[in-house]
Amino acid sequence: MSSLGAYIHLPWCVRKCPYCDFNSHTAPKQLPEDPYIDALLGDLEFDLPKVWGRTVSTVFIGGGTPSLFGGDAINRLMEGLRSRLRCAPDMEVTMECNPGTAEYAPFADYRKAGINRLSLGAQSFDDESLQQLGRIHRASETLQAFAKARDAGFDNINLDIMYGLPQQSHEGALHDLRTAISLEPEHVSWYQLTLEPNTLFAANPPNLPDDEALWAMQAEGQAMLAAAGFMQYEVSAYARERRQCRHNMNYWSFGDYLGLGAGAHAKLTQVGVVERTVRQRQPKAYLQAQPEQRVVQRTEPDAAELRFEFMLNAARLTDGFSMQRFTASTGLAAAALEPELSELRSKGLFEPAADGRVVPTELGRRFVDEITAAFLPESS
Repeated sequence: MSSLGAYIHLPWCVRKCPYCDFNSHTAPKQLPEDPYIDALLGDLEFDLPKVWGRTVSTVFIGGGTPSLFGGDAINRLMEGLRSRLRCAPDMEVTMECNPGTAEYAPFADYRKAGINRLSLGAQSFDDESLQQLGRIHRASETLQAFAKARDAGFDNINLDIMYGLPQQSHEGALHDLRTAISLEPEHVSWYQLTLEPNTLFAANPPNLPDDEALWAMQAEGQAMLAAAGFMQYEVSAYARERRQCRHNMNYWSFGDYLGLGAGAHAKLTQVGVVERTVRQRQPKAYLQAQPEQRVVQRTEPDAAELRFEFMLNAARLTDGFSMQRFTASTGLAAAALEPELSELRSKGLFEPAADGRVVPTELGRRFVDEITAAFLPESS
């Protein structure tokens, strides 16, 4: 079987950001830490029969703001996972952290619990930009959080940075990136701010840089990252050698993953059949339900949907994909990607690699949306 990951969703934030379309909710005065950890482990117990014998290689604790949870709660969660699952000795365990909660986040306790990779949501190192983004932290708090994480023994840290922010200048975008690089993280997620449906920014769009300005930011920023030793391995992911996010690579390679928590999505393959599930989004309703009642959506993608879902992920990888991987992941013959692949090659968006992989060109990496649109089920 392919590698298996586990995504764990902690849905509460201090405040909802105006650009955020994730399943996040304003935290109550008293977080229901113990009941929520119980519910997460209940989800896991319910899904265990689907993953017997498989080894979990990665865990990602996302949100929301997971760093609102204390060290004892995270430790109980990790102990519960390890006691129920076969875990790889080198299992990558990532936890997201908002620098605005870092003053209270017990980094040393997280490290002892088994978290070995942190992802800090810096977004910008300009206080005015952070305020426009609705972030609860200041740039100085990101610097403090990074230092605290290093002091606690974390040697694998990602920094999330956005560009194309409201009224952001070219130099402003590069200053943010330059500051991030100066901290010497192992990984940088550098991505363009987009206006997602059903967000405050979508309802009241801010003044964003135009396409020409965005392309200039992207081109110079990518050169800066490369010069600093960060290899681009996905549209918005840059890593030092052997520091790619293995959990996200599993997504982009169409691997399987458990999904635990309010609103969590899962993808699991059994006897050649891919099943996707979604759990109840609202934390209160989620906590009140039994594990079997929390799964509110269950689908088995057909051949056209599998083809699209695979390309939606694989087209983002700078190293592309192999036809063997496509067949192993979907059960479909390589011919299922034709004639769209041929047309994309003729447009200069894909090229064959020496080892037989299909690789997006530099132009293709700029037009990922056009590539994936070619495989939409309704267009086939």
